[in-house]
Amino acid sequence: MFLERLLALATGAIVALCLGLGLVMMALGPGRKIAEPAHIAEPTHIAETREAPLAEAASEPAPEPADPRPSARAPRLAARERIEQAIAATEEYRSFFQRMRQAFPTDYAAAIETFAQERSVGADTASVDFYLAESVRRLRQSRGVLAARAEPLVLARVFDLQLDVLRAISAENKKLCAAFLYGGVDQDFHSFAARRRALVAEMAVVGLEAIASGQAKQLERSAPSEEDFRALEKALAARGLRKPEIDSLLDGKTPDPPFDDKKTCALGQTYLEALRALPEPIRLRIYGLAVELMARS
Repeated sequence: MFLERLLALATGAIVALCLGLGLVMMALGPGRKIAEPAHIAEPTHIAETREAPLAEAASEPAPEPADPRPSARAPRLAARERIEQAIAATEEYRSFFQRMRQAFPTDYAAAIETFAQERSVGADTASVDFYLAESVRRLRQSRGVLAARAEPLVLARVFDLQLDVLRAISAENKKLCAAFLYGGVDQDFHSFAARRRALVAEMAVVGLEAIASGQAKQLERSAPSEEDFRALEKALAARGLRKPEIDSLLDGKTPDPPFDDKKTCALGQTYLEALRALPEPIRLRIYGLAVELMARS
């Protein structure tokens, strides 16, 4: 049973929720063109209205890789300038990209360069929502395992934000909430993300800070034990969940018939609430393993 629960934690639907897979999937799905600010095409207006620190960042693009062909460099430089102006003009996302540039300058430079290459060769213009989601995806793939070694409060904040996002989605659309739990992302989710940029951006910043904290602190945590999972099972039962509901969360078992969207959404919230109420050592062991498994998947 213990090994099955470790496997369920690695592959189950709740992990997709807990680690913000929806934000990553937004970068891979059809939502690349949503909500591009209309004034991005007006560099003069942007330069006058954005705040000074970000204006400086936007005017100092990431280092340009050497290319002997001037004709190849110019379009990419122009594309990078437009991308950084678009980011600077999007108030909700400024802090994420500023912090990414400060904490992980090589990752920031690589992301901006990739976006610029797509634009300079005539690829479809992506939205700033895509730039955020894709940057999160790249950072999680390259450094996400470090979050498992973050300080306790920083790591816990990652999961607190996932609960906030789930509650916000649930308040709008139970079907979308259930799909989000299973890592399913469609145009409805892209629309939600565009409407709730501040919340999505906060989720991204919290994840970035967990990675930065893990890199700085390098805290060692053991894997959760069978006793840890028993404690979680008892906590779920204390919140009124029956065995089929607990099995679906901890063992990855699909009930027959499946739970409806409202039930699935409620179970996801109960899971995160119960996990948050566990003693800190147990909670952090489960959090740490979940973060590491997702980063390696």
